[in-house]
Amino acid sequence: MPKRVMQGVVVSDKMDKTVTVKVERRIKHPLYKKFINRSKKYAAHDENNTCKIGDIVSIRECKPISKRKKWEVLAEGA
Repeated sequence: MPKRVMQGVVVSDKMDKTVTVKVERRIKHPLYKKFINRSKKYAAHDENNTCKIGDIVSIRECKPISKRKKWEVLAEGA
C-alpha cells in the first residue's frame, strides 16, 4: 500500500525532533459550488532538527512514532 505524501508549511519547531506542519487543501462547497480552503496541522518527525518556521516541506505517512506523530519529513523545499 503506498504511503500518503502531502506538502505544507512548518508552523512550529519548538519540540525536539518534531515539527508541526499545516497542510491546506481546496474543496468545492457541495451547495454553493464555491472553492474554500481547509487546513489541518500534523505533527511530523524531523530527525535532524533542520526545519524552521516558514519552510515548505513534504511529509510522508509512516508507522506511529508516538501518540500524535504518524508522519515524517521527506524533503525540505520540495
